[in-house]
Amino acid sequence: MESKRINPAFRQGAGLASMRAVWPPLLVLALLLLIWEAAVRLWNVEPWLLPAPSRIMLDAWEARERLAGHTLATLRLTLLGFAGGTAAGFALAALLHLLPVLRSGVYPLLLLSQNVPLIALGPLLVVMLGFGLLPKLLLVMLVCFFPVCIAMLGGLGGSDPALDRYLRMIGAGRWRRFVSLELPGSVTHLFSGLKLAASYSVTSAVVAEWIGSDKGIGIFILLSSKGFKTSLVFAGVVIVVLLSLLLFAAVSGTERLALRWRPRKEGAA
Repeated sequence: MESKRINPAFRQGAGLASMRAVWPPLLVLALLLLIWEAAVRLWNVEPWLLPAPSRIMLDAWEARERLAGHTLATLRLTLLGFAGGTAAGFALAALLHLLPVLRSGVYPLLLLSQNVPLIALGPLLVVMLGFGLLPKLLLVMLVCFFPVCIAMLGGLGGSDPALDRYLRMIGAGRWRRFVSLELPGSVTHLFSGLKLAASYSVTSAVVAEWIGSDKGIGIFILLSSKGFKTSLVFAGVVIVVLLSLLLFAAVSGTERLALRWRPRKEGAA
């Protein structure tokens, strides 16, 4: 039992290592913001052309109620599209893996679908489905669907051949091998796809809102740019980045919790 306890010194060292990894990019970012602020003030750059970081923060604070409403709308669309897209990607990957004949016909079309630009696909969905939530939701789902499906297919096809032969030898059927061996072995690949989908989901939601919406960070950025409110455009971009980072961090945290069952290698701390 003692060997399974986490060494407090190791935990403290891991925390210090994490802090050392975080501080350098934060310091560089702070330095860039200071240079930006000084350059705008020194050369008296017009706010509509390039606002100072301080101006962006002040204008964002004044528009905080509008920004909060638009942010919640984008977050709702993002989470619904992310959940639906990842579920569809997981289901199709399992189906194509279990039915190789179907995979040979569908996989090339799956790759081909990624060459269709979102900005061209969006209006087609609006024409067919109207200006409601559904076309925007489908657009986000299509973006999240592909990385999850491809990552899962790679993981399901990479199971240990020796274990597969053993399961066959003891009489395990196709479904039993899938559930007991292939599916658990593909979890790390699944989370790789989920992290890619998380990175793209917020941006795709913003693009979907450009198609036709009255709420969301996408429409907020679009209206602010048309009104030459550049500081609010920057504020919207910052929110998009923060939402993407938060969703990515949530997936990464879930991955760490889900993979705690994995055995440590010999000699690992």
